[in-house]
Amino acid sequence: MLNSATKSEAPGTEQELTDGFHLVIDALKLNGVDTIYNVPGIPITDLGRMAQAAGIRVISFRHEQNAGYAAAIAGFLTKKPGICLTVSAPGFLNGLTALAHATTNCYPMILISGSSEREIVDLQQGDYEEMDQLAIAKPLCKAAYRVLHAQDIGIGLARAIRAAVSGRPGGVYLDLPAKLFAQVMNAEAGARSLVKVIDPAPAQIPAPSAVKRALDVLKSAKRPLIILGKGAAYAQADDEIRGFVEKSGVPFLPMSMAKGLLPDTHPQCAGAARSTVLKESDVVMLIGARLNWLLSHGKGKTWGEAPKQFIQVDIDPREMDSNVEIAAPLVGDIGSCVAALTAAMGDNWPAPPADWTGAVRAKRDENVAKMAPKLMNNKSPMDYHGALGVLRTVIKERPDAILVNEGANTLDLARGVIDMYKPRKRLDVGTWGVMGIGMGQAIAAAIETGKPVLAIEGDSAFGFSGMEIETICRYNLPVCVVVFNNDGIYRGTDVNAAGTDPATTVFVKGARYDKMIEAFGGVGVNATSPDELKRAVNEAMNSGKPTLINAVIDPAAGSESGRIGNLNPQSVLKKK
Repeated sequence: MLNSATKSEAPGTEQELTDGFHLVIDALKLNGVDTIYNVPGIPITDLGRMAQAAGIRVISFRHEQNAGYAAAIAGFLTKKPGICLTVSAPGFLNGLTALAHATTNCYPMILISGSSEREIVDLQQGDYEEMDQLAIAKPLCKAAYRVLHAQDIGIGLARAIRAAVSGRPGGVYLDLPAKLFAQVMNAEAGARSLVKVIDPAPAQIPAPSAVKRALDVLKSAKRPLIILGKGAAYAQADDEIRGFVEKSGVPFLPMSMAKGLLPDTHPQCAGAARSTVLKESDVVMLIGARLNWLLSHGKGKTWGEAPKQFIQVDIDPREMDSNVEIAAPLVGDIGSCVAALTAAMGDNWPAPPADWTGAVRAKRDENVAKMAPKLMNNKSPMDYHGALGVLRTVIKERPDAILVNEGANTLDLARGVIDMYKPRKRLDVGTWGVMGIGMGQAIAAAIETGKPVLAIEGDSAFGFSGMEIETICRYNLPVCVVVFNNDGIYRGTDVNAAGTDPATTVFVKGARYDKMIEAFGGVGVNATSPDELKRAVNEAMNSGKPTLINAVIDPAAGSESGRIGNLNPQSVLKKK
């Protein structure tokens, strides 16, 4: 216990005291928190300093939203709540986007924000950064708590941890008013008030009848498909999932952040035949994946005309039937569910029909062969395929590296081109498709795993968090950022026909993003061909030095809204 002061109660006697600052830090340490992502300021500046002095690593960012994205992905990587610490009001609001993003994507995260005093906020008397933060946070996260008394800090943090990781993980808000930090209490009583959370995410065992029903439906399939979502990656039940998939013999389709649970080069992987398996399958098993917009809600032309039956493995029963009827819901944690399925399959589980697996394999091989020449071109300026082709090779040669990816065309094409070989090595924009996650995720990935990070960024996406390259340099992190620079959003060739201002989607022509990192002591490289890009990335990954590569992409390359142009409404009216 860190003690803030001593106080004489009577002649010859002294009582050890502690305060809110130290109780927060001790509660965090008691529960294994070793890293905080933050932006310092009133009223949490000293909390960060004291946490650092107490042995917690405190990573200071340039913007709270990026610190929040770092905390969120730290939660995904570790299965422990990532901690983001912000100042009140505007700082809290900046962090709130990341908190909502964490909740939507089922990442365990706790946003801890200082706040103004309740008595002033409630009377709206105009305090410094006055805002009812708890009320604002509640609709956007899994749970929200406020601690008013020092003796409740332990319980408050315990509740936040348990809420963040139990059941379906998500974001939690913890409100700490400024006055709380200076509250003083007996140190011994303070130590007793702290809570070490035991088994915060207990296993949830599926019902045997549900396991049997799921297997009966799967066994009846003539064209079965397994879809692995990022929930399966989060579960860290890698051996169990691989064992089940291989024993079933069923083709599997990994969603983007589930890539690498089994290698994308695995003989059962149908990633390169996505359209075919979605349209033609008759039974689909979802493991940690949701039938949201990323899977066209389980209906429509994406899924073809043949009737389908769905099996869904999810920890939350409310997810079932969210878009289509689920024939076999299997509720429980993924590790327990998959282990139960494998055990119940026995030793004589029938292989899927050979005509189906053969057709999937043939389509996959055909699509891979069609793509290969595109990935081998050495055009200058580069197109997306030529640039991604060499980065594909970099990841193949460095399967332990973490890939962070965001953008429009940069994201959509990289998802299909770059094979992953190990779980939780691909991090990207998640369910919302949020731009700006790049630098926060890259920083957290480097810190939480100790592995080198390759961040492949569209030039527009990079703009949301680009100042964090100073953070990367300040902490000397092994992060190589590649900015795909085509002078604009989607393309850099749009023209404003009505005036002299640039078109709304166009950036500065010939911008040199590589010069930015040089200002902070990092390595900047301008690459104009795939060969130059490959050399620069390999040098960066070998050196471990903070590096930014400006990859010059043909401004005409790319398409409107990447591969989700159908979501971008177009005017049907013509100008007269």
